[in-house]
Amino acid sequence: MANIQTVLSALDVFNSAPDKASIEQANAWLQEFQHSPEAWATCNVLLLSHDAPAAARLFAAQTFRSKVIYDLDQVEPQNLFALRDTLLSALEKCHTGPRTIIVQLSLAITGLALQLPAWTDAVPSLIATFGRNPSTVPTLLQFLTLLPEEVSSTTKIPITDDDYKERYVNLLSNNAKDVLGLLSMYIAAPGITPSVQNQIFICAGAWLTAGEIDVAEFTKSPLFPCAFDALASEELFDNAVDVVCELVHETQEVHDNMNAIELIVPKIIALKPQLVQLHDDPDRIKGLARIFAEAGETYRTLLFSHPETFFPIVEAIGMCSAYPNLDIVPITFPFWMRLAQVIGKKPSVPPVFIEAYKALMNVIIRHLHFPADDASLTGQEAEDFRAFRHVMGDTLKDCCFVLRADNCLLEAYQMITTALSRGPTAVTWQDIEAPLFAMRSMGAQVDPQDQSAVPKIMDLIPSLPEHPRIRYAALLIIARYTEWLNEHSDYIPRQLQYISAGFESTDIEVMAAAGQALKYLCQDCKSHLVEFLPTLHTFLKGTGTQLSQDDRRQVYEAIAHVISAMPMEHAAESLRSFALDILAQVHTVASLQTPATKAQLEEVSNGLENLEVMLHVVQGFGESLPAACQNTAEEAWAVFDSFLVKYGSNYDVAERTTRVLRHGIHLFAESALGISPSIVQRMSFAFEATGYSSYLWIAGKFVNRFGGQESQPLRGAFRDSYERATQKIVALLQSKLPGDMPDVLEDYLHFLLPLINLSPDIFFESSAFPNAFRISMAALSLIQTDVVFASLDLFRTILEHDCLEQGHSPTPPKFLTYAAAIRSVINKEGPEFIGCILNGLAGDFPEDSTSIIVTILRSVATNWPTQLVAWLPPVLQQIRTANMTPEAKTQFLNDVNNAVTSGQYGKVKYAVLALNRVSRKARERRRAELDR
Repeated sequence: MANIQTVLSALDVFNSAPDKASIEQANAWLQEFQHSPEAWATCNVLLLSHDAPAAARLFAAQTFRSKVIYDLDQVEPQNLFALRDTLLSALEKCHTGPRTIIVQLSLAITGLALQLPAWTDAVPSLIATFGRNPSTVPTLLQFLTLLPEEVSSTTKIPITDDDYKERYVNLLSNNAKDVLGLLSMYIAAPGITPSVQNQIFICAGAWLTAGEIDVAEFTKSPLFPCAFDALASEELFDNAVDVVCELVHETQEVHDNMNAIELIVPKIIALKPQLVQLHDDPDRIKGLARIFAEAGETYRTLLFSHPETFFPIVEAIGMCSAYPNLDIVPITFPFWMRLAQVIGKKPSVPPVFIEAYKALMNVIIRHLHFPADDASLTGQEAEDFRAFRHVMGDTLKDCCFVLRADNCLLEAYQMITTALSRGPTAVTWQDIEAPLFAMRSMGAQVDPQDQSAVPKIMDLIPSLPEHPRIRYAALLIIARYTEWLNEHSDYIPRQLQYISAGFESTDIEVMAAAGQALKYLCQDCKSHLVEFLPTLHTFLKGTGTQLSQDDRRQVYEAIAHVISAMPMEHAAESLRSFALDILAQVHTVASLQTPATKAQLEEVSNGLENLEVMLHVVQGFGESLPAACQNTAEEAWAVFDSFLVKYGSNYDVAERTTRVLRHGIHLFAESALGISPSIVQRMSFAFEATGYSSYLWIAGKFVNRFGGQESQPLRGAFRDSYERATQKIVALLQSKLPGDMPDVLEDYLHFLLPLINLSPDIFFESSAFPNAFRISMAALSLIQTDVVFASLDLFRTILEHDCLEQGHSPTPPKFLTYAAAIRSVINKEGPEFIGCILNGLAGDFPEDSTSIIVTILRSVATNWPTQLVAWLPPVLQQIRTANMTPEAKTQFLNDVNNAVTSGQYGKVKYAVLALNRVSRKARERRRAELDR
């Protein structure tokens, strides 16, 4: 038996050590201890020891639960009933608490009951043991509460589906009636305390949720009236609400449960007056709102067939929607959405439902009003309110679905005109902004051909009062209604003028809204805006210079949408005009005799960002460039090259310049081939000087685009870039960990992948290959899915290369050279490489990587069988036991040996899959233990 004091010491370190290393060391030891066979006896002693600290006893209870789930195979079959008795005895001795220990023991007993078919009377035996003594009844109720959820949701218990179904019936279905009778007896017992009553309601709710208690039987039991009566008790209210909601939910097959529904609905409707009586108690109103909303959703199909009976529920939900506390209002939203869906399927709708949605629309718009004193909201409160307004906007869309969008828009329009009619001194900005926001929310439902509501709104917008919040809301309406404007282009000039005025505002949010409105206007109405392009160009040179970068970028994006709608030659000329403005800025700074200031470099970086946005929208002109762009690539690169020579060590400059180059590759297509060697060379020198991954990223894009070209200058640039980048990363790894440079490693891998596929002679024949292999192994230590997959893809490509296959006739001339390079590297790096792969498989590699690992290890087994068998024992010995048990290591080694010995290398797959299952189980166990 492990020394009790050793366990206590490890727990003490884990809970109180000041340094992370000590905590991790203690945690690793505790996890290893939990997996050991001796943990059963040690934890039994700990659990029942009155001298042990509470944390130690809880650890012991958690260990029992964990071992029942994961390590029950350590217990001989003939000792399973003894284990059951040990757990029941421990539960009985710990019935006074703490509750956390009772919970863990209850879960352990449930796990054992699922795996012990011979224990046929698990639930009756616990009821008999704990149900007669008032002091142990709370423990029984805790067990019975946890049982249905644990049995219904368990995925970790290692039993077959057939066994699970059998145990489910034995533990739940066969005992549901007895449990209902037991709870009914307890709820009516004299002298019962509110604490036990709450436990009874929680337990009843758990069995209802599992669908095991028959609703009809429940309504005949004392629990039914008690649950509704308990709503009058402040102590019992919350749990009674849960029971009533679960009861209603379980009657969702309404036609099968009409008898129960006829008993439930009158009791729910009888609660409606409490919405007035308890108006000042938001907590109670919230619970009532949950009941009414659950009833409304569940019985929504009955609302139409029996409105005289059920419509009071709709009225009650409407009252909850109108409640001023905005934590309560959203409880009702799912009901209104689902009811609207039902209404949409009906040929006619009773007027009362139409009126209900009209009232709801007015209520929601009232909720949309900002407080009279806007400054009264804290920063987080204001942010939460803004977010909630969008949620309310979705409910306005439900109103549109029932009432039609044009009717809803006209109602909101009327609210604004009524407010304006009161005069400027009597109207607040909130009275106008809230309906405007509603119009924006309902915009998605608007018919682009509408002739009744939207024209009035568009005519209204330019005449709205000058207030930042009002202009902000109006601009966003324009942004939402651009599809309508595209169909009614005569409205565009006035709205464009309104947008332009927004850019002159001193309010940041208004300027941002103007940028968004212009972007969507240009995007959706681009064919109508070509004639305005000179105006927009002039605007950028004037007012545009005063905009923030975010707003200016949106304007450039908007203009790019207009350019994309032009004929190719005109589009090229227009794009060239805007691009030359930006390139002139770059050239000016690059030509300065003195170093540029921080502000100057920031301005250039902003310009490059704007150019990037335009190129992204325009995309390209196809394989044949328009005449206006024939020399643009060379001219632009000349500017960029001189700029990078001087300022390429500035990180922002590197990021912005390379992003523009990325789009340039796509825009200029094959016409960029001539300057590609110069660009790749510059990227190579820049990465060597700075270590910025963006330079490596662009070099990889050029390899991906032009790697198959026979141009000798370009191939020389690729080779030079490969070797310089590899040498630079080797140097970086001398002083940094892989985790300090994930972006560099990822972009390096994405440089290598197209290189091996498109230019394998450069990849394999270079002296950089062995170092590239080692760098890629280092990348496997990163817990980043994209990097791990890129590295594994590279290794798979190397080890699956055709040059390693025998029997080529004739053998391609360079295959012998490639194969020799691969064999040389694997012979040297093989043990460490296999260790990286297996550590990742047992550790943090993504789940989807298993198939790639199978391919990699099968290739190693096929081409290096003797070496693999020799490498594995020391490699497996170094892998942590927490990730891979000794038994799993032995099994894996035996499986691989058998595959190699028999020459059936495909069987390596089954060894890998088996190891992955065991490791995944160990990881799940660790996560579960850490969560607890």
